[in-house]
Amino acid sequence: MNAALDPVTLALVQNRLDHISHQMGWVMTRTARSPIFSQSHDFSCFIADARGVLISQADGIPIHTGGGGFAVRAILRDFAGAIAPEDVFLLNDPYTAGGNHLPDWVIARPVFIAGRLVAFACNRAHQADIGGGAAGTYNSAATEIFHEGIRLPVLKLIEAGRTREDLWRLLLLNTRLPEALDGDLRAMIGSTRIGAERLALLVEELGPERAAEFFEGVLAHADRRFQGCIARLAKGVWRSEEPVDSDCFEPIDARIAVTLTVGEAHLIVDFAGTSDQVRGFKNSSIANSTSAVFMALASFFEPDLPKNEGAFRSVDIRLPEGTLVNARPPAPMTMNTVFVAHEIVHAVWKALGQALPERASAGWSKAVHAVTAGLRSDGNRYVMYQWAGAPAGGGVEGRDGFHLIGHLITLGGLTLPNLETYEHLYPVRFRRQELRCDSAGPGRYRGGSGCDYEVEVFTPADYAFRGEGVGSPSSFGAAGGKAGAGGEVTLTLDDGKIIHASKYGVARYGPATYRALSPGGGGYGDPRTRDPSSVLRDVRDGIVSVEAAARDYGVAIAVDGRSVDEARTAALRAT
Repeated sequence: MNAALDPVTLALVQNRLDHISHQMGWVMTRTARSPIFSQSHDFSCFIADARGVLISQADGIPIHTGGGGFAVRAILRDFAGAIAPEDVFLLNDPYTAGGNHLPDWVIARPVFIAGRLVAFACNRAHQADIGGGAAGTYNSAATEIFHEGIRLPVLKLIEAGRTREDLWRLLLLNTRLPEALDGDLRAMIGSTRIGAERLALLVEELGPERAAEFFEGVLAHADRRFQGCIARLAKGVWRSEEPVDSDCFEPIDARIAVTLTVGEAHLIVDFAGTSDQVRGFKNSSIANSTSAVFMALASFFEPDLPKNEGAFRSVDIRLPEGTLVNARPPAPMTMNTVFVAHEIVHAVWKALGQALPERASAGWSKAVHAVTAGLRSDGNRYVMYQWAGAPAGGGVEGRDGFHLIGHLITLGGLTLPNLETYEHLYPVRFRRQELRCDSAGPGRYRGGSGCDYEVEVFTPADYAFRGEGVGSPSSFGAAGGKAGAGGEVTLTLDDGKIIHASKYGVARYGPATYRALSPGGGGYGDPRTRDPSSVLRDVRDGIVSVEAAARDYGVAIAVDGRSVDEARTAALRAT
């Protein structure tokens, strides 16, 4: 770091940058039209410097933002010498534009001071529908990227302050929800305008030359912090794998393989040995895989580690071409931000857990979501994301796993929508949404519980199933803990017929009741060392049954259900 940079001012600059990211997020939440944004926060805001290096990713979902620099650097590459004040760029393509997958559109606004480019304010948001072979962007039947919706290279959506109306019309023609997309794009543009204004104020306060020094300063500080993390890891070579058991069409025996080489102040994360790309839509792009690695590394250590690209200057990521983590075109990719990003994170965590066992984490479970699309009574289309099939977190030393926390790659960044709002927006009625008993993986610190979710869908509808958590357990235990229960999705039709949904597929059914039992997170530590009072609390909360308390934890609950039977517990734990 430049010795002339005042460390207090440097900390304030990082906090200002992060606050600007949050401000952009607040604008988006309050102005977006689709509930995927206003209710669930499936978008992320980030800031890059004039070189396209990520300097803040404080708001949103980690898998969105860790690869944000790839998108901005694609803009700098494709529009070198042609970036002007009041331009706004749009992109999504994972092969040509630094995107992670097609539904995530990036709006990027360059920030100029005195005619000089100083930064970019960006918003990456998952659009509710972008055309393609299935409503709601998730085409489980896709075998090439052309089945997944409109592909956008780096484009100028707004040029010198004037919207390109021809391009705008093209975008609205390529969605089943044009009114929603129109409002959501305007919200994204508005959020980046607020971000750009706040960034301009910060740069003017610091001075353009001084601002660049401080931006580099926050990156260098993050690098030093992460080198401190590397120093805590045992030196050597650590290997791990995470299975991939489906290519979205049939069972397969594939894997994400990681070799983690720990040096004095350097990490190599090498995915040699990872299985070849598959025909289904779970293949990952370079930006997405890089983001997943960044997320795995950052989340393994303390939460106050700076979240910018500087933190990973000491990390060499190797992604073999033609594999699940760096697919060749035209491989489909829509599912990649969740799976195989989940598997990438798990594999890296397992390797890190060997190098620093005291910070090891049990595995998170996988989702059993679906997208439901049909017609309202007024003839307009609807697309409803069945978010509540969300998975649960794994336990760690000192803390139980989080209940129903959502996808691992969000780290809690997505929120469950309000049921009353959904019943107003869609032709549905909710029957239940509650924590699922005996789904949490047993452990000294147990895993989180999944969900028991049931909703009536009153209209015929198309279902795009994406239930990676259907079937056998999808989490794993650590330090003697056990995996959580597997998941299940069923549809009960009006004639009483029950459909057991597969992991992936696209199908149409008449009015039906949709039920999802989402899987539980893995437990950490020997379950029979769990504090009996914690087991009692879980029984009283409906997380663990009386039978499971005795079987898995060796804890006998008194007949009244309000206390632990100490004598019987001692006998159970002695066996």
